[in-house]
Parts: sequence; structure tokens; C-alpha cells
Amino acid sequence: MSNAPSKSTVSESSLAVAVCYSASARQCAEVRLQLPHGSRLVDAIRESGLLAGVPDAQVDALQTGVWGRKLPVDHVLREGDRVELYRVLKVDPKVARRERFSQQGARTTGLFSKRRAGAKSGY
Repeated sequence: MSNAPSKSTVSESSLAVAVCYSASARQCAEVRLQLPHGSRLVDAIRESGLLAGVPDAQVDALQTGVWGRKLPVDHVLREGDRVELYRVLKVDPKVARRERFSQQGARTTGLFSKRRAGAKSGY
């Protein structure tokens, strides 16, 4: 038997989670928390304080998830979970892609957009 110190009581009695929220494009806030075992998604969101300045109407429209998978707010968290708050999409992704493509044109997009001088088409 070794006399090595045991794990700290903080890690045994709590779990580490991260809560992420993007209020707007290219902006992400992440808060790391220590919560008691048995905590739910809603507990982590409240504890993070990320939604303090957000109007109630926007908070009600948010969806929640863990690691990119949508889950209800009563989901029980596990060690290392990343709680995510999802905003409502302003533009359908298919429409946005179509608009980007129409703006940049067909010549600079696709699999074969970068061509070597003198190369055959498609290679």
C-alpha cells in the first residue's frame, strides 16, 4: 500500500462543466463551473450568469444542449460536459450558402477551384 494522497474532496463532491453562449456571430463566452453531482442543465445555466443581461423573451427562445446534441433543461450533467445555449437562426443555412455562392461566382468555388498552370481540367 502506498501513502499517496487521495484525490481532493472538491473533485469527489463536484463535477466540472463548461457553459457556452454566443450572443452574436463570432462572439463566444465560456464559463467553467464546479457543480454538485446530480446538477441539471438549468442549474448550470443559472450558475453561469451568462444570461443576466438577456431579455426574458430571448431566453425563452434559446435551446439547450451538451456537446452539440440538443437536450432538455432537466438533463442531468456528467463530468466534463459542455453545456451550450443555441440562438434561433436568423437565416436558413441553405439560403445563406446559395447567396454566398451567387456573390462569389462558380469559378472560385468547388473541388477544382485551384488549378496549376497548364494542368488538365479536373485534375
